Amino acid sequence: MAKYEVNDAAVEHARKLIEARQYVLDSDWGEVQPHADDQNAFLDKHSWAEYAAWHLGLTDGANDETKARYAFVFGDFRRIHRTALIASVYRASEWRHKKVELAAHDLLQLLDAKAGIT
Repeated sequence: MAKYEVNDAAVEHARKLIEARQYVLDSDWGEVQPHADDQNAFLDKHSWAEYAAWHLGLTDGANDETKARYAFVFGDFRRIHRTALIASVYRASEWRHKKVELAAHDLLQLLDAKAGIT
């Protein structure tokens, strides 16, 4: 099983998006999450650092500047999605990636507070 470390730059990016209210509160994450074509289109116009900033996890042992290095995407490359954070919490919890789970949980709590969700 892969191991992940928390991508601190992505956590900071997510916080900035939340503070700027660049989020979607209700979406079907399975439908709107970036698929391979979306990722490739993003990488055609952006740097690997910008791509990495959308992923809460960094895969241990994977090379930088490869898609395998980045995990737990939390947005559509424009806005953060609440359902993506929920999916990240669930998936990280399921596979016992505690630090990623807690990072996603903290961001979800921040987003909910900013959006007035009680």
